Amino acid sequence: MSQSESLFAEAVKYIPGGVNSPVRACKSVGVNPLFIDSADKGHIETVDGQELVDMVLSWGPMILGHNHPYVTEAIHAAVDFGCSFGAPCRDEVDLAKTIVDIMPAVDMVRMVNSGTEATMSALRLARGVTGKSKVVKFIGGYHGHSDTFLASAGSGLATLSIPGTPGVPAETVAHTLLAPYNDVEAVAELFKTHGEDIAAVIVEPMAGNMGCVPAQEGFLQGLRDLTIKHESLLIFDEVITGFRLGLSGAQGRFGMKPDLTCLGKIIGGGMPVGAYGGRADLMQRIAPCGEVYQAGTLAGNPVAMAAGLATLRLLTKQDYTGLENRVKKLAVELTAILSGKGLPVTCNQIASVFTLFFCEGPVTDFASASKGDSEMYAKYFRHMRENDVFLAPSAFECTFASFAHTDEDFAKILEAAQTFQP
Repeated sequence: MSQSESLFAEAVKYIPGGVNSPVRACKSVGVNPLFIDSADKGHIETVDGQELVDMVLSWGPMILGHNHPYVTEAIHAAVDFGCSFGAPCRDEVDLAKTIVDIMPAVDMVRMVNSGTEATMSALRLARGVTGKSKVVKFIGGYHGHSDTFLASAGSGLATLSIPGTPGVPAETVAHTLLAPYNDVEAVAELFKTHGEDIAAVIVEPMAGNMGCVPAQEGFLQGLRDLTIKHESLLIFDEVITGFRLGLSGAQGRFGMKPDLTCLGKIIGGGMPVGAYGGRADLMQRIAPCGEVYQAGTLAGNPVAMAAGLATLRLLTKQDYTGLENRVKKLAVELTAILSGKGLPVTCNQIASVFTLFFCEGPVTDFASASKGDSEMYAKYFRHMRENDVFLAPSAFECTFASFAHTDEDFAKILEAAQTFQP
């Protein structure tokens, strides 16, 4: 028995399913998880000594690659002064200022501890400011595991085929209105019926939990127009896309100004973190300035702030266009290899993110993403893992590249794909 198998057998005795986040259990791909011992640049190494090209990157945050010396040095320096204060520190001010300087629609920002906290808090603020209760989200969109957003969420729920939202009161999700992604007309119909009580529309500008599904032209602007018309707020969930689709996130790339923005992943440099920000008049409604309460003991944690600040400082110097071009080439070549084996393959790619769907395209929403052959993906996943390529153990997730990945890493991925037998 390998060390990973042994550790997993031990883990299931003490941790539900043996993992601390469901998709990591690898149930849908028919294997047990690998336990990771270390990571560096674009690679991870298991407790059994297997080194793999990492295309998961901690589900997106490690855009600089693992163990970047500048970020690691910042973390070590912060730890030397203390792991938690429960009081303000210098780096949280510097990180907030950096975010405000970079993100076009963020005038002020509040730090939290996860993307789930960020989206939950942004919605509370939207409800508090507008006096309305309903929220529009998109089928298959995942905004964390707070009750309101688990209505028709994608990713883990879809991967594990969990029906509905067990444990969530019906009256809670009754305030959540659903529409297909990329369908402005469906949202317009919701506003016709419920417009006076819709506090906000929350959207990923690139859906990342039904696989990579970019917003089609006119979709985001259509949402902006509807929310302005009906005096609702537009919330961009940029937990994945922030600093990933470009330095200034999706809002900078697409020239959009949402009212509120949710951030996470990259802004912590690998440490647990989240944030939400937006227009100053809205953010000043949060306690202690205003009446909308939100708090967190570890919010603004000095170690996480140091890691995030170091990461963003480095990202201002990176060649995003160069990385995007390299990833596009990789995605095109992978698609050609797999299509050449007689498989129906659709590839969605934007910036340093892509997803291969084993189905005919186009893939524009959760319904079309769900047509993908999950059994074929599981077979592909297992083959790639055996050939030292680490992919997300779910057909409803993204593949992420980093600035640390080399041409040799990408060549290894293509070489592994060449030997795949459907």
